[in-house]
Amino acid sequence: MLRPSLHLLGWLLAILTTASHAASPNIIVILSDDMGYSDIGCYGGEIQTPTLDRLAAGGVRFTQFYNTARCCPTRAALLTGLYSHQAGVGHMTDDHTATNGPAYAGELSRHAVTIAEVLQPAGYRTYMTGKWHVTRKTAPDALKHNWPLQRGFHRFYGTITGAGSFYDPSTLVRNNTMITCENDPEYQPKQYYYTDAIAENAVRYLKDHKTENADQPFFLYMAFTAAHWPMHALPEDIAKYRGKYDAGYDSIRQTRYAQLKKLGLVSSSTELSPTAGDWTSVAHREWELRCMEVYAAMIDRMDQGIGRVVQTLKEQGQLDNTLILYMQDNGGCAEGIGRKPNLKEVASAQHKPLAKDQFQPLIHPKQTRDGRPVRMGPPAMPGPADTYVAYGEAWANVSNTPFREYKHWQHEGGISTPLIAHWPAGIAASRGGQLEHQPAHLIDIMATCVDLGQATYPTRYADTEITPKEGVSLRSAFAGQSLQRPSPLFWEHEGNRAVRDGQWKLVSKHHGQKTGSWELYDIGQDRSEMHDLSSQHPDRVAAMSSQWDAWSKRVGVSAWPLGNKK
Repeated sequence: MLRPSLHLLGWLLAILTTASHAASPNIIVILSDDMGYSDIGCYGGEIQTPTLDRLAAGGVRFTQFYNTARCCPTRAALLTGLYSHQAGVGHMTDDHTATNGPAYAGELSRHAVTIAEVLQPAGYRTYMTGKWHVTRKTAPDALKHNWPLQRGFHRFYGTITGAGSFYDPSTLVRNNTMITCENDPEYQPKQYYYTDAIAENAVRYLKDHKTENADQPFFLYMAFTAAHWPMHALPEDIAKYRGKYDAGYDSIRQTRYAQLKKLGLVSSSTELSPTAGDWTSVAHREWELRCMEVYAAMIDRMDQGIGRVVQTLKEQGQLDNTLILYMQDNGGCAEGIGRKPNLKEVASAQHKPLAKDQFQPLIHPKQTRDGRPVRMGPPAMPGPADTYVAYGEAWANVSNTPFREYKHWQHEGGISTPLIAHWPAGIAASRGGQLEHQPAHLIDIMATCVDLGQATYPTRYADTEITPKEGVSLRSAFAGQSLQRPSPLFWEHEGNRAVRDGQWKLVSKHHGQKTGSWELYDIGQDRSEMHDLSSQHPDRVAAMSSQWDAWSKRVGVSAWPLGNKK
């Protein structure tokens, strides 16, 4: 019997690999920052997001998709397909390993693989632009074992840490080299604005891919910092929203609430949670209005950038075979960063301009790159580079319409995110514009990429045992079929806990040093969590709390507050 030559085997393998690549879709995952459920247009908001609206009209919108309620844990879960504790980011990027174990290492575990690490062996080129925020190591000379290029990405442009000025980002990096917005030889726009930089570098990667690697599919992860504080936006975008919010908190919430029900994103039985803030008693009304106007402008600008990416795909003939997934990392942010005036500090401040090669050292900068002191609170109107303001709890409550609570907490206002899935070649035209009501979670993105990318999720990687992935592929939901999820969904952050099993959700809010009692909600009827049924169903509470206890032990959850840092 004749044996085929090694040359022939190699030739056949190359043909099979090329055919496999051709059948695999490109994948773009877009993650925005600190935005509420009802902010974008196709989820009930008044903010102009025509690109996302068009993607939704041609794809599927998930009404019950979930994040982890905070920046770092969400990114860890999204990138690895594991619960954030399993991925090493049980809280933030502080190291609590010594007191709380590997779940609180503050950076991605080596027992986890990223989507990029899984897709590379399947023939994908992998690119990232934007916010990384899953490592402790952020200094220019830091160990880079958990920077993007060391975790599976071929190219990276973005920030390693979690926040900062949109005009002068801290920890800005190209590939493995820390840069400034002024000394980057590859990107020098007339006006530097980080949201634009994230989108425009993504466009560049797509164009280079078309020229250099057209025979391979690509995976692109775009992690915008819009609309995380500080409220920074360009004047032309702010101008679009002047007067848009003059009616105040409750009026905007009522309008969004009505639109959410009209669109079918929440059921007719869903109530509107209480409004935070009394518009009639606001002391600095023009300043409060500007906060929301700038917030809206930041989201508008992000949508413009996504539009440039989509247009590039159209021009390349790649849009039909590209799965685009858009989601958010947590609910609206009620944190009060920069909302107290610092007039005395500004009056006495003396700063020198930063040199071209001098890194911006702080995510809360004291000065702009040209030497102006950074102003906070009223009367400093947010938007320009020399301001640093968050939009506050009352506007976050508007963003989270109709839900309770915010970023940090596991009630729906903290963990509910839009998910838009657009893929003309893989989602039937008849599904275009439809809603998908099955609950899904960030952990499902890895499983989806493995499935559609014809990849193999490893049991070992770089001689290290890998934790099995937790999620399920969303492919069946794209087709309107059941996800067949084998177990409930779970959450924990800062002692705030939740478990979702079918229509039932068990949730508790941590209070100071005390673990909160369990609340039980029928999410099918009461998505805004207004009617606690725990006293009526004690057996269900007991059963679901036992499920949460078993899960928390399995993934390494520690009691809150955590022990001392290592």
